[in-house]
Amino acid sequence: MIPILTTNNQFVLQSTYPIADNVNVVCGMSVYINDRLEWVTQSIESVLNQTIPPDLFMVVIDGKVSDDISLYLTKIEKEYVNLMLVHGIKNQGLSACMNHIINITLPLKPKYFFRMDADDICVLHRFEKQINLLEKHQDVDILGSALWEVDEQGNRAGIRRLPLSHTKLLQAFSRRCPINHPTVAIRYNVFERGHRYLVAMRNTQDYFLWIALANDGCKFANVKEPLLHFRRINGFYKRRGRGKSVNEFRARLLAMDLLSQKSIKNYCYALFVLALRMMPAWIIKLAYTADRFLLNLKKHN
Repeated sequence: MIPILTTNNQFVLQSTYPIADNVNVVCGMSVYINDRLEWVTQSIESVLNQTIPPDLFMVVIDGKVSDDISLYLTKIEKEYVNLMLVHGIKNQGLSACMNHIINITLPLKPKYFFRMDADDICVLHRFEKQINLLEKHQDVDILGSALWEVDEQGNRAGIRRLPLSHTKLLQAFSRRCPINHPTVAIRYNVFERGHRYLVAMRNTQDYFLWIALANDGCKFANVKEPLLHFRRINGFYKRRGRGKSVNEFRARLLAMDLLSQKSIKNYCYALFVLALRMMPAWIIKLAYTADRFLLNLKKHN
């Protein structure tokens, strides 16, 4: 068996069991102070109960969390040989947590890295579906999917669909982030080439990473079938304003520059969205609902 991996002075590994001899699939999640036990439980169990579960499921406790979540994670870690906990000495954000998982698992030579958020729920065949597609389409480096948007009680509110083909995805980068981050599966050779999440980014880190990967020639695709239930919680529209809006604006400008998508139309769109995101939450909610409706009317290839 592979020995327990060492960590740096910002993270401490907790593992009852040694790592399996062969690790092909790694799933990464982080948990922090604002997460709820009910949602964390649903999220983790949706990964562990997959038709093809990950060989290694690493959950980073990003700084202090509630006592009930801490007790739950300690208990369930002892029950599953493929589950490992990583304790962050302090809260460092999603980028640092995911980068740490990537860095300490690279020596294991895995094939695929799956993202998961602590308040979402995987469809039970998500991993199987994405693994089979990545095995079949060796040219695809990053594979996302559509998702169900659900409210705080788990009721479905609609489907978020995005372009399916690499060509359509590439064209979309200057307008929107065309990959649903918590649905993504990434080939590890992407990380072997040195790519990582930007640690300085506390949001939109995925958007900037996708642009860097697209600029490096990586190929993207999305699965048409929704493979995840995405929690749209209260305050969702408020949180999409201000700081995140500015970062999204910066990402759009970067995509225009690096991917040769500069145009008056794209610049005007970026400015319009930035202005819209500074408006009251009810206007943002109305615009977001209309955007989802128009996206779902389109037939993506």
